[in-house]
Amino acid sequence: MDEFKQDFLKWQEQIKEQIKKRPERKEEFQTSSSIPIERTYFPDKIDNAYIDSLGFPGEYPYTRGIRGTMYRGKYWTMRQYAGFGSAQETNERFRYLLDQGQTGLSVAFDLPTQIGYDSDDPMALGEVGKVGVAIDSLEDMEILFDQISLNQVSTSMTINAPAAVLLAMYIAVAEKQGVAKEDIRGTIQNDILKEYIARGTYIYPPKPSMRLITDIFAYCSDHVPSFNTISISGYHIREAGSTAVQELAFTMSNAVAYVEAALAAGLDIDSFAPRLAFFFNGHNEFFEEIAKFRAARRMWANIMKERFDAKNPKSWQLRFHTQVAGSTLTAQQPENNVVRVALQALAAVLGGTQSLHTNAKDEALSLPTEDSARIALRTQQIIAHETGVSDTVDPLGGSYYIETLTDQLEEEALKYMNQIDEMGGAVSAVEKQYMQREIHRAAYDAQKRLENKDDIVVGVNKFQVGEEQQPDLLKVDEAFVESQIERLQQIREHRDNEKVDYILTQLKTAAKGTDNLMYLIIEAVKQYATVGEICHALRDVYGEY
Repeated sequence: MDEFKQDFLKWQEQIKEQIKKRPERKEEFQTSSSIPIERTYFPDKIDNAYIDSLGFPGEYPYTRGIRGTMYRGKYWTMRQYAGFGSAQETNERFRYLLDQGQTGLSVAFDLPTQIGYDSDDPMALGEVGKVGVAIDSLEDMEILFDQISLNQVSTSMTINAPAAVLLAMYIAVAEKQGVAKEDIRGTIQNDILKEYIARGTYIYPPKPSMRLITDIFAYCSDHVPSFNTISISGYHIREAGSTAVQELAFTMSNAVAYVEAALAAGLDIDSFAPRLAFFFNGHNEFFEEIAKFRAARRMWANIMKERFDAKNPKSWQLRFHTQVAGSTLTAQQPENNVVRVALQALAAVLGGTQSLHTNAKDEALSLPTEDSARIALRTQQIIAHETGVSDTVDPLGGSYYIETLTDQLEEEALKYMNQIDEMGGAVSAVEKQYMQREIHRAAYDAQKRLENKDDIVVGVNKFQVGEEQQPDLLKVDEAFVESQIERLQQIREHRDNEKVDYILTQLKTAAKGTDNLMYLIIEAVKQYATVGEICHALRDVYGEY
């Protein structure tokens, strides 16, 4: 206990330093009954096991949060995933959401962009602007961020196989705005392994895909130090039907593979690890989700410190974005989704997320309307400003149930990770279809429980209503596709095509060697080479998976 008191006093001094850098929201925190709220709470009796597994918030192993002040100093970033139709339409939605109090942008790209095709490619027919915004060239990116200062906002981009191209465009737009590369903040998803496992928007085989990812790590480490170079995603693994344990295990195994690939490329662990970020699913089972986030932090801290011998504490810290579970949204009685989303978002906040997206109630039926997107954002704002859950750090820490669940999730996830290590790691496990099979089995079991009514989904297999009234839905006007293609053709006519061809030829040559490809990709986008042209140049060298 004496040792704990000394450590506690040391921790309090560190908190004072943190508060100097980032002042807390209030001078005093108290309940509506004027009862003071402590920064965090500890048990009456402390032993070594407690310190080893939980410790203090903001200290290794970070079970209780990556910062000692957590939301007392700054709320999580409130992002709403948005993108549809043209860059102009999406820009209007972005600016609307920012006006409504959103604190970060999250870009949804259409399917052709995600798999490296231009809007006029025959493969893109019928898909342009449908599930996200169509981005063909730097001009689209300029329109997308028109009147949005890139030194004032953090931007997350759900892009994987062509991540290098879209990041290059973002850097070029910032440069045109007069914003230094060092000052832009955000995240590219850039997690190709989970595409093979669960989502499907891959282009190239695993090895060249991993090379592109490590090129991004190296480039950003030198030039874009505040940008998160990858968002290692358990979200889509869970959406494909995995359990919480599988989401944890497969995400961590993928993360290990990215670290090993970067080390094999000659990067220093502490040069890139502090910019690795994670992306988790906020699912329905309230307490299990809170425990999952806490277990993830502890697992990552141990992996980085013990397995990879990282020295920088920032390399040990798992920073993550949460999106509530799209797969739990129901087309039946869509108003019920507001309740689901609120509870899932609350679990993410109680679990210590750094960033959060709340789904809109109508997303099982269409892209969200402006009104439903606003309600989703208001859900986060109500949690932040009206519930008091952000006034103390890790409020459920010490709960018998939460601590037991945290330990059990970690233990079961590590069993999976050991199996994957025995197979030769995540890349090998992907090639052997191991993770895919495990997810399919879990999804099948869940579907059987639903059909047998062992699991109840309100409005779907119980508590149904008669004929439901169809809500007003967002409809993307497909007339924009023609103008999108026309603009694209004009860009090709008016740019310096000789220069574009020369850079793309250089890119192919570099792709056969070992040079960092980011430099040439940035040059290509500045000359208005398109997403499709750059991706096709790399297809010519790497082939398709």
